[in-house]
Amino acid sequence: MAIAMNADQRTGTTKGELRQLRLQGKIPGVIYGKQLTDSAQVIVDGKELQALLRSHPNAVLEINIPSHGKTSVMISEIQRDSLSRQVLHVDFHQINMNENVRANVRFHTEGDSQGVREGGILQLILHELEVQCLPGNIPDAITVDISSLDIGGSLLVSDLQLPKGVEVLADPEQVVVTILAPQKELTEEEAEDAAVEAIEAESRSKEAQLEGIKSL
Repeated sequence: MAIAMNADQRTGTTKGELRQLRLQGKIPGVIYGKQLTDSAQVIVDGKELQALLRSHPNAVLEINIPSHGKTSVMISEIQRDSLSRQVLHVDFHQINMNENVRANVRFHTEGDSQGVREGGILQLILHELEVQCLPGNIPDAITVDISSLDIGGSLLVSDLQLPKGVEVLADPEQVVVTILAPQKELTEEEAEDAAVEAIEAESRSKEAQLEGIKSL
């Protein structure tokens, strides 16, 4: 089911005008699509967009804009400030609900693993998976059941149970999650030896680099 999202048509395009919109809590955006005669310049509410990105980043959205009416879209790109990570701009692309689309879907782990109970460390190797399906079939998350995993055990992409109509585009032999052996706690003496070994290794590396420079 599509999520309704409010959008207003945008006329301002200068840096000053866009900066003023952001100060008002608005995010400028563009909608692209085959059925649009030209791209639609829009503004959306910043808080609404942030909430959507946290909960349903791959959702199908229904946006109503005065010049084009209601249209189904998905977020295609988010531009953020490199330091603050604040959203600066959002791109939407128009979709056909009867045609397959690609989307990256996040993982959600569940279950009680014997390996974790024994002190093993759960490590998620992949955090999301690229899938292909009809827009209405995009799952909010892919559940990974770790109940069967002991220490050293892993689950592959091919082990995942996916909803009907959802096709995986990743390598089926790629590891999704694994249970690492518990890390041994070092004694004070072992920690000192490890530190000395690291310093000696760094020294040898620097010497090798210098030799390499001399030989050039």
